[in-house]
Amino acid sequence: MTAAVLYGKENLKVERVSVPELGPLDALVRVKVALVCGTDLKVWRQGHHARMITPPAIFGHELAGVVEAVGREVASVRPGMRVVPANSAPCDDCLYCQRGRENLCEDLLFNNGAYAEFMHIPGRILQKNTLEIPERVEYIDAALVEPLACVLRGIDETGLREGDTVVVLGCGPIGLMFIRLAHLRGAKVIALGKRHTQVEAAERLGAAAAIDVSRVAEPVRYVRQLTEGGRGAEVVIEAVGSPTTWQWAVEIVRKGGTVNLFGGCPTGSAVHFDPVLLHYSEISIKSTFHHTPRFIREAMAVIASGGVRASDFVTGQIPLADLPAMFLHMKNRNGELKTAVIP
Repeated sequence: MTAAVLYGKENLKVERVSVPELGPLDALVRVKVALVCGTDLKVWRQGHHARMITPPAIFGHELAGVVEAVGREVASVRPGMRVVPANSAPCDDCLYCQRGRENLCEDLLFNNGAYAEFMHIPGRILQKNTLEIPERVEYIDAALVEPLACVLRGIDETGLREGDTVVVLGCGPIGLMFIRLAHLRGAKVIALGKRHTQVEAAERLGAAAAIDVSRVAEPVRYVRQLTEGGRGAEVVIEAVGSPTTWQWAVEIVRKGGTVNLFGGCPTGSAVHFDPVLLHYSEISIKSTFHHTPRFIREAMAVIASGGVRASDFVTGQIPLADLPAMFLHMKNRNGELKTAVIP
């Protein structure tokens, strides 16, 4: 089969490899669509990920497809079934799993390989975190399940309520999903992006105000002026992953509000917060990492309801052979959202 293999830093090759062999509890999925995401770009740029992938390895983790074959002991899926396999599954036995924090599982099993004609799905992921795609849902829409599940968990962790003013820093695909879900839940959303195309997308997905920060001298002051009494927002979600925007988030939130530092900063980053501001304003700070089986299922339900559609986030489509060139293009921060890869 043809697959995109990551060999190291910015070293991705599309080549012929063997079709994966199956164990008795595993399945083989024919990939119908895989989506390029910001996490994959980061991994491509650094050449590895400490928890998710060790080169050389087939790359990619957002997908939808159809079951091609199953191991002899598999009963949960059948050949011909349309499915979305999540990119991880917890053990259900460790301390964190027992306390409902499966995303922090001490034996969290990750899986990559979506940028290929076929993908091997390990038994644990097949049993715990693989969903059948409803008949009315297209493959390209279903492929959004994994990132949407992460965002849904972020919304839940933040405690967003109807009527809240929510500021979303970052209008990439993840930021736009936060904007869409916050709008659907009755919040007033103020969005900050870096490009005109992102600002337009934020407005289309429900932002009451969308700001191009490249045209604003003092973004924190500007945004606070848009909130009631200039007090700041009840909720601020940082979806960029930079020390600067982490600091902005804490400066934008109002007294008693909640900040979700959703975007992960590079290793070794330093962020400085005023402890007086945190303490006397009773600001709550959260950081939401990854998803759990519950939110994978909630994401599929949201997609099936039509609340989130691929057409709002997927801005292009390429064959697998063009993937290395696509990452080079994305390296220059071209402003595109998600690209669908069709093996």
